[in-house]
Amino acid sequence: MSLAERFLKEFDELPEEKKKVVIDFIELLKMKDRNELGTLMDTIIKENQQALKELSQ
Repeated sequence: MSLAERFLKEFDELPEEKKKVVIDFIELLKMKDRNELGTLMDTIIKENQQALKELSQ
């Protein structure tokens, strides 16, 4: 059984309120990934600020 199949099987067996908690958790994980990506991009820009200024001229 694949991970997706197992997830769907387990998810289907949950009561509706617990399904909402699972969805909230998934959204939290996705938001965390977006925040980490944003932080990484901020760091890259900060570390390369001089080079970026030179390229923009």
